Amino acid sequence: MKRGAAFAVAGLLELVLSGCQTVPPSPALPASCAALAAKASVQITLMFGLTTPEHQAIREQDWQDFLQRDVSSRFPMGLTVLSGEGKWRPDEASPTESEPSRLVWIVTADTPDLPVRIGAIRRAYRTRFHQQSVGVSLTRACSAF
Repeated sequence: MKRGAAFAVAGLLELVLSGCQTVPPSPALPASCAALAAKASVQITLMFGLTTPEHQAIREQDWQDFLQRDVSSRFPMGLTVLSGEGKWRPDEASPTESEPSRLVWIVTADTPDLPVRIGAIRRAYRTRFHQQSVGVSLTRACSAF
């Protein structure tokens, strides 16, 4: 048997003996992450509109209470809150609307309970302030503190 064919047979035998399981390799962190001693993380941005459907402003005190009770309690290691001006259209037939907004930026490990924690925050805000939606964006990253 030729050498190349022997390697192919050996590789096939290894695949059969391993139960044909193929596990995708975990993506390696870029070299710059290692150089900064950064670890794999997820960056989450939550987008909150600050106007009710009745066009009433959500009071700062109510926002701070929500932030403490529903967000900070689920991410006690820290987060960042940014003020902004959101633009959106409720549907294709409607004009673009504008409202004050808050972006909450969270950097955390990708844990199995992460979707549950994020979902609970979004549901709590929609319920408490009668919102149609709360935007969310997740990005894989590496971070060091």
